[in-house]
Amino acid sequence: MRHGLTRTAVFALAASLVAPGSASAQAPDARGVAHPGTWPRAASKGLVDPATEARIDTLLAAMTVEEKVGQMIQADISAITPEDLRRYPLGSILAGGSSPPIGKPDRSPGSAWAATAQAFNAVAMARQSKHEPIPLIFGIDAVHGNNNIVGATIFPHNIALGAAHDPELIRRIGAATAAETAAAGIDWAFGPTLTVPQDDRWGRTYEGYSEDPALVRGYAAAAVEGLQGKAGEGRIQDGRVAASAKHFLGDGGTKDGIDQGDADVSEAVLIGTHNAGYPPAIDAGTMTVMASFSSWQGEKMHGNRSLLTDVLKGRMGFQGFIVGDWNGHAQVTGCTKTDCAATFNAGLDMAMAPDSWQGLYDATLRQARDGTIPMARIDDAVRRILRVKLKLGLFETARPMIDRAGVIGSAGHRAIAREAVRKSLVLLKNEGVLPIRPGAYILVAGPGADDIGMQSGGWTLSWQGDGNSNADFPNGQSIYAGIAEAAKGAGGRATLSVDGSFTRKPDVAVVVFGETPYAEMRGDVRSLEFQAGDKEALALLKKLKAAGVPVVSVFLSGRPLWVNPELNASDAFVAAWLPGTEGGGIADVLIAGADGKPRHDFTGTLSYSWPKTAAQFVLNRGAPGYDPLFAFGHGASYARPARLGTLSEVAGIDASVANTSLFFAKGKVPAPFRLTAGAVTQRAVDSATLQEGAAQWTWPASGKGSVRIEGPSLDLTRESNADVQVQLTYRLDSPPRGPVRMALGAGSVDVAPALAKAGSGWQVLRVPIKCFLDRGADVTKVTAPFALEADGPLTISIADLRLAADPTGAFCPPR
Repeated sequence: MRHGLTRTAVFALAASLVAPGSASAQAPDARGVAHPGTWPRAASKGLVDPATEARIDTLLAAMTVEEKVGQMIQADISAITPEDLRRYPLGSILAGGSSPPIGKPDRSPGSAWAATAQAFNAVAMARQSKHEPIPLIFGIDAVHGNNNIVGATIFPHNIALGAAHDPELIRRIGAATAAETAAAGIDWAFGPTLTVPQDDRWGRTYEGYSEDPALVRGYAAAAVEGLQGKAGEGRIQDGRVAASAKHFLGDGGTKDGIDQGDADVSEAVLIGTHNAGYPPAIDAGTMTVMASFSSWQGEKMHGNRSLLTDVLKGRMGFQGFIVGDWNGHAQVTGCTKTDCAATFNAGLDMAMAPDSWQGLYDATLRQARDGTIPMARIDDAVRRILRVKLKLGLFETARPMIDRAGVIGSAGHRAIAREAVRKSLVLLKNEGVLPIRPGAYILVAGPGADDIGMQSGGWTLSWQGDGNSNADFPNGQSIYAGIAEAAKGAGGRATLSVDGSFTRKPDVAVVVFGETPYAEMRGDVRSLEFQAGDKEALALLKKLKAAGVPVVSVFLSGRPLWVNPELNASDAFVAAWLPGTEGGGIADVLIAGADGKPRHDFTGTLSYSWPKTAAQFVLNRGAPGYDPLFAFGHGASYARPARLGTLSEVAGIDASVANTSLFFAKGKVPAPFRLTAGAVTQRAVDSATLQEGAAQWTWPASGKGSVRIEGPSLDLTRESNADVQVQLTYRLDSPPRGPVRMALGAGSVDVAPALAKAGSGWQVLRVPIKCFLDRGADVTKVTAPFALEADGPLTISIADLRLAADPTGAFCPPR
């Protein structure tokens, strides 16, 4: 058959035409299988036309099975070279969150990325074949601007954009993101994220526009059209890129807010809440859809034929291609990273196999030849991929493959981002201190005051958004810099003092604090209490208040958090979310003009409900017992006062449950972890930044000794799959004379060689969790995430011990 549908798929498509409400369109059966008739209809606009399909027919007829399978595999640029494409005819590459361009550091400008794209595509287009060359499609996580590129405009994250309640703004942001992505030689943005987060403990909450499906539904088409242009009209030549609606389906509904977990919800909830954004995205012509890591009722999405084929492609009429997530196919029952026929038979068209591409290609080719994957299914997948490449204009020679001057980080794009910051701010409290009067002397304090990386959050230049400095954002402006500029324009002055110290008493203090950057997995939390057990920001607020200084809190976060103590200690409190590179947008609203009138009022309102206690994890509009501190849609302004009484400071949950990844910091082991030492003495010493902020451990001159950190059972399966490391910040005070075993659970690594190579002063050692897994650790039940053992003399000082997602210099010796 022309579109390569298997007989089963034909029957499924026929079933999808049954009218809703008929006998065949009822709830799922006892196995939880979705019935296509219960799902909304949609239609992929602008993707299918006779001329395009005829051209695809010609290509398919001439392509070898090797070439077809190659189109279905995507590799990461960190694990493949352009020359590899001469032997392996892959159809796509991606650059993961921390993957660098060829021969350059990860933090590089657009020109380096364009050169990388050109190098890969040049080989692809030079491959010998019996048909016209097939170009690559290059994808990247451009989720809030082209956020892997130094100098790009970084827009507020989606949680902030939801608070703006402005679909047209979303469209303009999408168009600017597309232009900056295409100008760097990249064809495809892995966005928009159409998740509807229901549990704010989830580490990807900030990637969702709202907890409310209606708001997500209203944004979906605008987001797609911003990236791609109107259905059937946008092309790479026009500075448009392919969109990828993600993550299909139910990622925002996983139990306990666990990333890559199970959404154990009814089909009605799956349709009504979590599928809300997909029909309008499909109607708007989204070229791709990304499958979710998560499961629905225990079945992984990457292997769910009922949803991928029968529902998404059948009932909802999606005609683009479905791409997998980072080795997501490996989580399907019976699959590995390098062998998964089941995912393709379920309906996945392109597997994201970043570091497993070669093995997966070889296995898939064997399965295509022996019929394990029917050729009709392969032809359908390849047809869909070629359709997108043709409609996007990738087969045409004229492409914006260079860093065109004036596109990346342009003044026009930055103006849109600054507007988005202004519109997304939500005023939660104002006891008359805002707007800040002209001529005021302003103290700007807090860890986020002059930190563009912190205000931008995760998925910014690196996967987790860590390791960034202001120098990495040559076109950006910190919140302090924006305030200083605005204060000067109004006849006043601003001074930066991160710790809040001052000699001249300021008229007002603006304190910028909040969550440090994180992304998927490492962003999952167990409590909504901000800085549970370590109230540094609160101490700063109280210090300023005690000095008689009015305090304006600017709170940076990727989710609503319980901040009642901080609200009580503030004269004004602004939820600024993760605003991106345009910190001046905050000053636009906080600081009055020279005439004393607000230059801009607060217009943002909550797109997520704000918790009254730290235990209100699932707090969604319209749910039974709905009792937030601030309801969905709440937001004060200068026209609507925002006075608050004193709020309860009872969190409602033990603070220690929040900590799952920090084992030693600031001279102590934080709860719920504890330290035991066998024959090792310990004393407090100074760290590089804090008096008595480290511990020195000394082993006896003869005999064995150990230090062990224990706590509640942790499941680190996801972390082992994602290259998360045990990160130790240490100083070697006397070298070891034998092996030094660093252990996680039952797995241990001799780190003596790494310690021996270390220089003087404070150093960082990173050992991947998968390194311990390979040496016998059961990462599903880790009660001792760290131990250090030596058989002889050793003195070492420890300043910090935690799980981290920075692979730089990771140590894992051969077995």
